[in-house]
Amino acid sequence: MTKFTVHTINSAPDDSKEVLKNIEKENGFVPNLYGVMSESPQLLKAYLALGELAQATSFNKEEITVVWQSINVENECHYCVPAHTAIAKSMKVDEQLNQAVVDGKKLDDDKLEALRTFTRAVVAQSGQVDKSAVQDFQDAGYKPQQILEVVLLVGQKTLSNYTNYFAQTPVDKQFK
Repeated sequence: MTKFTVHTINSAPDDSKEVLKNIEKENGFVPNLYGVMSESPQLLKAYLALGELAQATSFNKEEITVVWQSINVENECHYCVPAHTAIAKSMKVDEQLNQAVVDGKKLDDDKLEALRTFTRAVVAQSGQVDKSAVQDFQDAGYKPQQILEVVLLVGQKTLSNYTNYFAQTPVDKQFK
């Protein structure tokens, strides 16, 4: 398999250096995912932009966590599951909710369970979910807007999940 570099601010391509400096300033460190992504400044910038847009969706912090972790679990991302566990904790999302999604367990909240089930179906079926899955999602209280927002978050997490697969990105100690 191709060897990928986990870049530092100093080793990153010039177009990624300033982005990594801002990430370090905001987080106190440069997560390995960003170090890998910095090889392609366009990928790094796209992922960060989609992350900002993900946070601006109509989903609350629990729903965003359910979607992110459902995608990470469905794609078996060794890096993003622990990273988003730490992110969920920083967002003050109930740890039991996050762990249930990670473990693939049915959620106690019917609406969140519908979101988890729909998101996993979108990923597993490459967006070609059957009409009954869409109807179940909408029957739980979600609107067409949220269908499209799941698509947005799937796009965002696909960038990181696939990057981590190819690069076998080492999990940062902060996420262990």
